[in-house]
Amino acid sequence: MQAKHFLMYGDGLETFALMPLVSIMACCFQYGLEPGVDMLRAIFFLGVISGLMAVIVFGARWLQTSEYRGTADSQAACDLLSGPCEWSTKTGSWKISLHVMGDKGQGTEYQLIVDTPAPQERFLAVLRGESMYMGEYPVPMRQGEGNQYTAQFTAPLCTTGDQMIWRIDLQEGQQRLPEPAPLKLVFQARVQ
Repeated sequence: MQAKHFLMYGDGLETFALMPLVSIMACCFQYGLEPGVDMLRAIFFLGVISGLMAVIVFGARWLQTSEYRGTADSQAACDLLSGPCEWSTKTGSWKISLHVMGDKGQGTEYQLIVDTPAPQERFLAVLRGESMYMGEYPVPMRQGEGNQYTAQFTAPLCTTGDQMIWRIDLQEGQQRLPEPAPLKLVFQARVQ
């Protein structure tokens, strides 16, 4: 039996004869369509699929901290390990400092001290990776004397490097403070 486009002999002949189209031929030749139109459709379809894949891959990074990203990128950075950071709001003055407590076997331990102008409810310091996104780590603040809050924590380290820059965002529970810090509060964690 001779096919229109090529010859086929042997055991697969029955299978081939039952196929309505020759699968190795371009579909435009099989159906008599215009090659240019089908090529444009294929390119458009691949473009849409590629665009959707890009949104899926990069969308998570764009959305991860979108509520903080817009303000944090435009703010001046204040390195907490080089000294205390201070600012004023309508309610009063804020002061935040970070002290290295030493290495307790699981990494460097830090003590965070925040002086607020008024008492805070469910006060949290949230660690967010600035140099690399490694998740969010809420650190509950404990009220001390007056309106002073403290917390001790160990910042996670990246396994691909010996240093990591962290940003600290202050929150009341899951909500941002009504008057957020005008500074980007950062520190660099290092392997000791």
